[in-house]
Amino acid sequence: MAIFPTDEWIQALCQKLNSDKQYAQVAHKWEGDLRFIIEPGGSIQDTRCFYADLWHGKCRQIFFETNLDAIKPAFILKAPYPQMVRILMGELDPMTALMTRKLGVQGNMAVLMRNVPTVLDFVRCCREVTTGVL
Repeated sequence: MAIFPTDEWIQALCQKLNSDKQYAQVAHKWEGDLRFIIEPGGSIQDTRCFYADLWHGKCRQIFFETNLDAIKPAFILKAPYPQMVRILMGELDPMTALMTRKLGVQGNMAVLMRNVPTVLDFVRCCREVTTGVL
């Protein structure tokens, strides 16, 4: 369990994704990497980006990015920090956030919509490793 968005948090998330049997089952067909762009807001004054390589129910790697040109992920999710916090705290449903554009997405929306259970279980794992926010 860790504070979002810190290096400890993303490492805890990777461990959770790799050990969670439910996530492994739900995401067993998922093939795609993601970049999360956390825009300034609230207590975060600078943009923070992290990359997650998710493959068949496992997290192959996860890290904060500084060079956004180095990797071209399948999906980019982008939102101001307060919106990300609302999703993590269960105050904002992730699919509602996508549909109302409170959470921006770049990538194949058809693939994302066919994998709603995977998306929701990923968010569950994120919530379960979060003890607090900055």
